[in-house]
Amino acid sequence: MSYITIYFGEKPVYLCDTMNPEIEDVRHHPDAVFIDELSNPAINSLLHEINKNQFHAGIILDENLKKLKKAFFTHFKLVKAAGGLVKNKSGDVLLIFRRGKWDLPKGKLDDNEGLVECAVREVQEETGLKNLEIGKENETTYHTYVEFGKHILKESHWFQMISKTDELLIPQIEEDITEIRWVKKEDLKNYLDNTFPSIKIVLKKL
Repeated sequence: MSYITIYFGEKPVYLCDTMNPEIEDVRHHPDAVFIDELSNPAINSLLHEINKNQFHAGIILDENLKKLKKAFFTHFKLVKAAGGLVKNKSGDVLLIFRRGKWDLPKGKLDDNEGLVECAVREVQEETGLKNLEIGKENETTYHTYVEFGKHILKESHWFQMISKTDELLIPQIEEDITEIRWVKKEDLKNYLDNTFPSIKIVLKKL
């Protein structure tokens, strides 16, 4: 069983090929929208419902997840980004504070730039860290926003990284980053109430 979670603000939409217990519970919420017939009118109807205050979550079920993903993504401009889940030698996790929320360093791919290259560049630019050991991709998250009247779907790829030296942390002020903090793994729960749903997904995989 596999599924993709796409966040519209705090509201999730699940694209899935079968139902697991978690998504089945969501389906029974009175303000959840469930679709098991893949069509553009059905997707448009769901996207319309998301704008209502009472909307809780959306579920689109199709046995061909690849086909479902392609059909859903055509309703947006896709923007790819990459970032890092950075730990130090003690296992502490690097968090940045940007525009009133705790976040992880990430950014959009430049032209002809690979995912790993982008992730490293963004972490270096946003935190000042230069000596990074790159690990495997940890997670891919999806969220949407509106920019200049266009509906954007951002696909963010997260890579594990280790900072092995005690470098000075330098927040990238021009990107509205005002604080950088190493947080002990057991203390991350204190930050989850003031971060984004997609960041929670990445942190909970630790």
